[in-house]
Amino acid sequence: MEIILKEDVQDLGQIGDVIKVKGGYARNFLIPKGLAAEANPRNIKVFEHEKKKIQKLAKKAMTDAKELASRLSTTPVTIKVKTGKSDKLFGSVTAMDIADALKKEGVDIDRKKILLEESIRRLGNYTVSVKIYPDVSAQLNVQVVSER
Repeated sequence: MEIILKEDVQDLGQIGDVIKVKGGYARNFLIPKGLAAEANPRNIKVFEHEKKKIQKLAKKAMTDAKELASRLSTTPVTIKVKTGKSDKLFGSVTAMDIADALKKEGVDIDRKKILLEESIRRLGNYTVSVKIYPDVSAQLNVQVVSER
């Protein structure tokens, strides 16, 4: 089945791409979620008309993402955690903790976009990748300090 993508879909394509997928995947997942439309002549014509608006929105989203990436790169985040006698953390610092700390700084990032290889279990400075937009990512400086 041929479909037109209405949004970027990871591992499938970008907005406006006309691609072939299995019928069940299109009918049961992509079309109901609003990610795609069936590629018939009417939908192709409608999409060509709306393509300019979508390209403007995508361009604006890209510039916003680049601004956010530069802001994240220059803003260090400090997370205070409880520690034991030997400065060992009780628990660990996760992507959710980093997202909460960013929210306090005025930056609202989905925790799923924060790419931690593994949870942070020690005090110190860490560099964490944040994927903001498909082609835009930032390196965030995270300081984990003791509450004491």
